[in-house]
Amino acid sequence: MGNGTTTVVGAGISGVACARVLAAAGVPVTVVDRGRRPGGRMGGRTLAGRPVDLGASYLTVSPGSPFEPVVADWVRRGLAGPWTDTFAVASPDGLERTTTGPLRYGTPGGLRSLVVDLARGLDVEQERTVTAVTAGPTVDTVPVGAVVLAMPDPQAARLLAPDALVARALDPGSWQPALAVALGWSARQWPADLHGAFVHDHPVLEWLADDGDRRGDGAPVLVAHTIAAFAVRHLDDPGAAGPEVAAAVRGLLGIAEEPAWTHVHRWSHARPTAPREAPFALEEGIGLCGDGWSAPSKVEAAWRSGDALGSALAAALS
Repeated sequence: MGNGTTTVVGAGISGVACARVLAAAGVPVTVVDRGRRPGGRMGGRTLAGRPVDLGASYLTVSPGSPFEPVVADWVRRGLAGPWTDTFAVASPDGLERTTTGPLRYGTPGGLRSLVVDLARGLDVEQERTVTAVTAGPTVDTVPVGAVVLAMPDPQAARLLAPDALVARALDPGSWQPALAVALGWSARQWPADLHGAFVHDHPVLEWLADDGDRRGDGAPVLVAHTIAAFAVRHLDDPGAAGPEVAAAVRGLLGIAEEPAWTHVHRWSHARPTAPREAPFALEEGIGLCGDGWSAPSKVEAAWRSGDALGSALAAALS
């Protein structure tokens, strides 16, 4: 695969997990990302003086998973903590019942803080935009030892040269958008045990999270995630969707008062519709990883995908 530093493009949890394995194996590695901070779709914003998760809502871990000790370490150090195993189920008519599932973990400092923690000690270059990855491999015409694209397929497809063998593994049309809308009130106006709600058959909403509950500070903040069809109609002007989403949330939970503030975030490529069972793709020194691999799509899948690709690359490069 040649000599030189491995370049990981994308500082989400998958890219950072991949880079950690490479660095631990003594492989020179640099992570580059066009954003201002690590996190990817585990990112959020500071709103009304506190972090609010706008991407992934929580994380889970499968028993016996290699991700388990990573999460246990975060919990031990207070970066993450158990949140709930029970969510509500709602329809356009309101809350219907509750459902239980795996234990979900939340984070006092936002999910981004976990990616920042994983990135400590790595060579991470933020606000760098990569425009082309070609066989060789090269990154913007500069030869590298290997390159990893840790990002959704549509973004990887824009960077990869069509003749790159790994491009055959991409499915750019299989990703859906979503809008994440944070809503803040002066006081909590919903049940204390709401935690979150899966919403079915709704023209606007798909999921609703109690951000103060998952953060542990009790702040009167909800985050609503929209269905893909609604997001598609508002991709050009996402901010204009705020009032409609706020009205939908108020109707669902019976909240009479308008929110004191609203923030809309657009995720053009929020989630894959058909995540692959394979953990990653790797051809001629160019790798692909992320939550579109190691199905089903979730935070654990993204970490496992990056971790597995890092191990495969470390073995190949050594």
